[in-house]
Amino acid sequence: MSARRRRGRFRTGRTIGVALIVALLGSACAGATDERSAARPGQPAKEAAGAAGALPEKAEKAQEAAQAAKAQRAKKAKAAEKAERARVARVAAAKRWGLAHTPLVAPAPPATKPELTTRKGFEVEGGESLPPVFTTVPVTERVVFLTIDDGTEKDPELLRMMSELQIPYSAFLSDYVINDNYGYFRQMRDRGVALHNHTLNHRYMPGLSYAAQKREICGQQDNLQKLYGKRPQLFRPPYGNYNQDTLRAAQACGVAAVPLWAAEAFPDRMEWREWDRDLHPGDIILTHFRGRKDWNGTMTDMIRQVMKTVTEKGYAVARLEDYV
Repeated sequence: MSARRRRGRFRTGRTIGVALIVALLGSACAGATDERSAARPGQPAKEAAGAAGALPEKAEKAQEAAQAAKAQRAKKAKAAEKAERARVARVAAAKRWGLAHTPLVAPAPPATKPELTTRKGFEVEGGESLPPVFTTVPVTERVVFLTIDDGTEKDPELLRMMSELQIPYSAFLSDYVINDNYGYFRQMRDRGVALHNHTLNHRYMPGLSYAAQKREICGQQDNLQKLYGKRPQLFRPPYGNYNQDTLRAAQACGVAAVPLWAAEAFPDRMEWREWDRDLHPGDIILTHFRGRKDWNGTMTDMIRQVMKTVTEKGYAVARLEDYV
């Protein structure tokens, strides 16, 4: 073999050898890379998994938010529908009972009841620690409060009318006139009316001793608790007359406040305590359980009269116990 051919074979062999070395080195580098990857397991996979997991989590939160918004819209729609049904019912009831205007709806009661103080000029000596005596509840909303005294007339139409019109009111009861039909006032209580104390026998309280006044007030407290399941916290003295002994006795019997009145309602008129002969926010309206025997009209006539006045002046009747 010539020297030239031997040199060609040598070069060819060297080339193949170099290629083999390069291939082996590449395999080694790849193996090292795999080993380094194995030394840090899951590093790229973790990042990829985190990115992939974030998308479903965001989507899930967005779906939850959308569902919550949908539920809130449904709740508002249901409340609006309920309010509209109540409005339609009130309009129909007002027409049915011959009211000049549909009664206005009172706003939601305050979260905290207003602080009550005795009206100026209505104080008694040493009365700072005694139940407050007031004619108006200190509020800014255009609401008034309807109260009915004694219990002589027991008109079933009144119960039906007030329930259908959804007009709140409070009753101040005397035992000597309710004792022939306790059940009537039980019906009233069952319709959501609060029953309060107006003494056992409707006596002129300042003319009685402290002990006699206490018997009148505590005796009626006991009666009302026994008959209707609750001991009242509100007391109204007969004729609106009282003295220090009255308030002391009332406090001893568990009374917290003594609401009087700023206006009085009759079937044919309103009478006013204030000089301007008008209603004011928080005024308490007095009327009585009376009928044609004592009035020129019925109790439903009286409600028509008082509601005409209240509504035309832009007031709603609210529940006294929500404020006092």
